[in-house]
Amino acid sequence: MQISHELRQSVIRSLPELNEIHSEALRNKVIDAWAYSLGHSSFKSIDEIRPSGNPDTPRLKSGTQTDHIRGVAQLAIAIADSLSSQFPQLPIDRDMLAACALCHDVGKPFEFDPKNQRRWRKSPAASGLPAIRHTQYGTHVCLTLGLPEEVCHAAGCHSGEGELVQRSLHATIVHHADYAWWEALKLGGLLET
Repeated sequence: MQISHELRQSVIRSLPELNEIHSEALRNKVIDAWAYSLGHSSFKSIDEIRPSGNPDTPRLKSGTQTDHIRGVAQLAIAIADSLSSQFPQLPIDRDMLAACALCHDVGKPFEFDPKNQRRWRKSPAASGLPAIRHTQYGTHVCLTLGLPEEVCHAAGCHSGEGELVQRSLHATIVHHADYAWWEALKLGGLLET
């Protein structure tokens, strides 16, 4: 599939945190990964994806999936900057961390796609529900687009699947930023019940 200019521009508009990635090659791969993922779904923008952690969990009362991706990236970078100021020897690659955070949910267009959800709900005994979670599909997208293994690992292991492996330093930071983001909003009453 050819990645369209329109989808790339949609991703660039949605994610200003892409500018945290100084490597142009890495930044372009992150853009392409999101554009590829969106292009293989019913969505034309990250904003169109249900703003929830999973298709069946409470959604944001206001805000978008873009707010989540951006928020996790901002939190992960803040955590890393704070830790690095205390422990300069901590081997954090800021570009890599930003790419990991921005790609952690790159598989959501597939898992959240209404067409896939309908198909899986029609016959969960045959396909599973979901057949493939966003973590698995995100890993596929990252590998397909040639992102570094570290980013693939974060996409695949930021969620519950990460309990089955040893997470990398960057994936650990992204995992905690992701869970803190949803839990804080839940406790603050910003999720639907």
